[in-house]
Amino acid sequence: MRHIIAILLQNEAGSLARVAGLFSTRAYNIESLSVAPTENPAVSRITLVTTGDESVLAQIASQLRKLVDVVSVEDLTGGSHQERELLLVKLKVTPAAFEGLSRVITDAGARILCGALSSFIVEVTSSEALASQFLAQVSQFGEVLEVVRSGALGIRQDATLTG
Repeated sequence: MRHIIAILLQNEAGSLARVAGLFSTRAYNIESLSVAPTENPAVSRITLVTTGDESVLAQIASQLRKLVDVVSVEDLTGGSHQERELLLVKLKVTPAAFEGLSRVITDAGARILCGALSSFIVEVTSSEALASQFLAQVSQFGEVLEVVRSGALGIRQDATLTG
C-alpha cells in the first residue's frame, strides 16, 4: 500500500541524508520526497511517499523516531488529509489538436505556462492519481517532450503533526 509520511526534523546539515540513509540501508524505496522549512525556520518538513504493509510502515516509523534530528513522524495516509502534487508537462502540439487540448486543460483546472505549440507547457496541481490521469489525457493531443512532477505533499485536516 502507498503511504505518505510526514517527518518533522531539525533543519541542520546532514538531517536529510540520515533519513535517506535509513531507507537505503534497509532497502525501502522512496517513491517521492519533498523537503522545505516549516513556519519555524529551525524545523524542516519532509513529505515522503513509500510503499509497504502496516508492519513495514511501523518499522520505518520506529527507525525514523530513533534518529536524533527527527522531531516527529506521522503516516498521513491513515487519517483525514489533503494531498497535492504539481505536474509540469511540455508537449509538442499541432494547431489541429489545440482545441481538444484546451478543453482538457480547462476541465482539469490546469494552467498554460507557455503556449508555443512547439514547446507547450502546462501546469496542474492535483492528487497523484488525477495528475497521472491528466498526463494520459494530454498525451493524446501531442507529443510529450518532458514531464516534471513534484511528488506528493500532504497535510492532515484535523490536527497538527503528532509524534
